[in-house]
This record gives sequence, C-alpha cells and structure tokens, in this order.
Amino acid sequence: MSDLILHHYPTSPFAEKVRLILGYKQLPWKSVVIPMIMPKPELTALTGGYRKTPVLQIGADIYCDTALICDVLEHLAPTPTLYPDAVKGAARIVSQWADGAVFNAAMAWNFQPAGVADVFAGAPAETIQAFVADRSAMRGGAPRMASSDAAATYKSYLRRIANMLHGQDHLFGPQPCVADFAVYHPLWFTLERTPSVAGILEATPEVKAWMGRMKAIGYGTVVKSSAQEALHAAQSSTPAALADEVFQDEHGIALGSQVLIAADTFGPEPTQGELVAATRTRYTLRRTDERAGTVHVHFPRLGFTLKKVSA
Repeated sequence: MSDLILHHYPTSPFAEKVRLILGYKQLPWKSVVIPMIMPKPELTALTGGYRKTPVLQIGADIYCDTALICDVLEHLAPTPTLYPDAVKGAARIVSQWADGAVFNAAMAWNFQPAGVADVFAGAPAETIQAFVADRSAMRGGAPRMASSDAAATYKSYLRRIANMLHGQDHLFGPQPCVADFAVYHPLWFTLERTPSVAGILEATPEVKAWMGRMKAIGYGTVVKSSAQEALHAAQSSTPAALADEVFQDEHGIALGSQVLIAADTFGPEPTQGELVAATRTRYTLRRTDERAGTVHVHFPRLGFTLKKVSA
C-alpha cells in the first residue's frame, strides 16, 4: 500500500478528527501542512478545485471529505472498528449531526472576539481580515450564526452529549466509534484553540472527562512531508483499480461524461473531471494535472452535487 498522506493544517478541527482516527487505528501517515486559506495551489493540483481540509492522498487516489476518509481508513484497518454493528446507523447519524449542527454552533461560539484573539494571537490585522473573507466566500456569503445565539444552542448540544456519556466511557459504549471522533473535533477547537471561551464546557464535566480520553488516543506515527513530495507521489503512481461496484445512476449522466462535483453547502468550489464511478456511496473523477499526473478524485455522495459539464 502507498503511504497515507494527510493534507491538513494544525488548527483545522476536521483534520483533528482524522488525525485521531489515524492514531486510533495505528496507521502510520505523512503530514503535509497546507495553507489555512486560499490559494492552495499544490492541493488543488491534486483535487482539481476542492479546497476543504483535510484531504487524504494514497498514491494517485485523492479522497475528499472526512466522511469518506473515515470509510477509507476503516477499509484499510477494520480493527478497531469505527462502525460497531450494533450502532452502525446511529453512529453515522450522530456523526452527521456533529459535523453539521454541532460544528456550526461551536464555531460561531468560538469565533466571538475573545476566541478570535486566541486563534490569531500576535497576527497582523490583515491576516484576520483575509481569514474572515476566505470563510465568508466558503459560506457563499451566508452569515455565521451570532455568538449570542450560538451560546444556548451549543450548551444544549453539550448537555445532550453528556447524556449520551452518562455511565459509559464513550458515546455508544466502552470504545470510541466514528461518532466520538466527529463530536470531539469542534469541542477540541473550543478547549485547545479558544481557551478564553472554553468555560462553556465546565457545566458538563462528563464531556470534559471524555475529551481527555479522546485526546489521549494521540496521532500515532507521523512523518513530516512536503507538498512537492506529495505531488511526486501522485505523478509516479497509478490510481488503484476501481472496485467492481454497480453503477448507480441518479442523474441520467453516463460514465465517461465530463462533470462537476461540488459540496452542496460550505466550500462550493467545484472539481471537474471524467466520471469513472458512481456507486451507492461515492463518486470518482479521473483528471490530469501537469504537476500531479493522472489521479482519481473521490467524493462521498452525501453532501455533494453532480452536474454534467455543458457542451
């Protein structure tokens, strides 16, 4: 198997989710630190446009979105599992809730003035302005929830998480599952990156104790790498053979068509390529870049739109 290369940056909450899963599954990985805001030329050479963090690279296969990355890592290392049979559906649903509703409320709370001062301590005003403009573009100009509104929402979510933890070490039992990693990452940002506003966690001691257990998992074996090394790994590799899965057509778009795939909400930048797979759970595009060579870029179906490129 080719090296696992994670394109991320240290303060990314969604990257924290994957870093811990890599540690939990004891999968060695290479770390390529990418810019926090656009432009990200080396990353988009691999993805074709997708710019959200993190991205997982295995040779010439590029995996976008943490929901898909979790499935890929589960396939590579089935034990310990992220999806225990008894709670598989519930764990996925809680993960979606955490990656959406909990994340949005937490980040709205975190990015009040005191939290912004923590995140950008010592940074010039232009850096903060550039970050705000970048994230506004990712939201398509939609406003972020006000921190005053986020307070009650975040507190309610923390109480629900505490209820799930009552009498057990993790959300669905004695061992962590995909839901634990998804719920943890926005709370991690509150505690570790915006300590000035982390007092909101004090009312739920069960949650704080669980966060300590999650943090103790660690990142496993990590080797620093570079964007140029990652591009070389892609260019010198061939995409893995696609699984023999049934083509599932929901759009009337044939395999081999030029298409655009984009996130349906946050981070709308599209990726264009040849549609080479559309399965029950994912899309795969083939595309070629002068720096990355020919790659397969993989997306989950959930949360993404597919459109045929107009002639």
